[in-house]
Amino acid sequence: MARSNSPVRLGIIGCGNVLGAYRATIDKLRARGAVETVVACGRETQRATACDALGMQRFTTDSLEVIGAPDVDLVIVLTSMSEHARLATLALESGKHVLVEKPLATTMEDASALVSLAQRSPGYLMCAPFTILSPTFQTLARRVRAGDIGKPCSARARYGWAGPDWSEWFYKPGGGCLFDLGVYCLTSLTGLLGSAKRVMAMTGVAIPEREINGRSVRVEAEDNAQVLLDFGEGCFGVVTSGFTMQQYRNPALEIYGTSGTIQMLGDDWDPDGYELFQNSAGCWQVFKETSPDWSWTDGLNHLVACIRNKTKPLVTPEHALHVLEIMLKAQQSGREGRALAVESTFVPPVCVEPGTQEATHRMHDRTREH
Repeated sequence: MARSNSPVRLGIIGCGNVLGAYRATIDKLRARGAVETVVACGRETQRATACDALGMQRFTTDSLEVIGAPDVDLVIVLTSMSEHARLATLALESGKHVLVEKPLATTMEDASALVSLAQRSPGYLMCAPFTILSPTFQTLARRVRAGDIGKPCSARARYGWAGPDWSEWFYKPGGGCLFDLGVYCLTSLTGLLGSAKRVMAMTGVAIPEREINGRSVRVEAEDNAQVLLDFGEGCFGVVTSGFTMQQYRNPALEIYGTSGTIQMLGDDWDPDGYELFQNSAGCWQVFKETSPDWSWTDGLNHLVACIRNKTKPLVTPEHALHVLEIMLKAQQSGREGRALAVESTFVPPVCVEPGTQEATHRMHDRTREH
């Protein structure tokens, strides 16, 4: 493990499109001496591009070389979904910290075993998405929990687009729009309202054939989903997601309470401020985005800070497990046409109050990045 005053040494598994998104965060962390990129694993055809992007020479096609490297503190797993649980498990067993892209796993058995391992491991485990870390989400959560809209009664979240055309695994078993897109909405809604108790869904294939890299592929995983959540005490939420949405202009998240409404503008992974209606005011209040440079890869920044300062991450494996159970039960509900109980629970994420030591530290870190 890295000393608190030393750079966190990174080993990366997966050098595809997602690495390109993480590169900007890695570059900023490297520039201020917070991390050092040590080794990457990918396909042989990705060697030159990955080494150039990460500013290093060590590259391998064997993920075990990254996991077993004695000079790696943090393993970043950016592979296809079916490999997440296996690689994260091996990395934790090797004493590493682990950041894994969403979802945590594709089965509850794998995910439960991984969370249990993380609870007794010396290394931290953090799973994307990291929507709860955005300053806008934190503000919404504080206002909801402070009672600024009264008792929450209903909620809505959405995220979708026309769908990827570069890899067929999005449309095969183990993929689907819930694992790729709906996971953001479910993480955000449960982050705001707590554990869901029941789920019911309609899921299906709206576009049976997709063109991937110039050839036709049969769609086998859901590309369209409507998920209904029961949070208890008469509070319900709905998630709209799919590889079937060309454009939209409605808010990413809406929470309706007994005395007001609050809604996030933009997407929850790319917020654009928020709006608040309170019965006492009788009008909409619009709040501009305060952190337009916040990135959905901020989980890496947060995890590195936690490793160096020996503090626990706000993003927990238990939350990722709960979201995975909701997605799997939603798929099952779509097949069976019935509501299903959600058994897992988690402790809702902490809202970092402005002006506290942790908030000041995190803002200081971001200021140094830019």
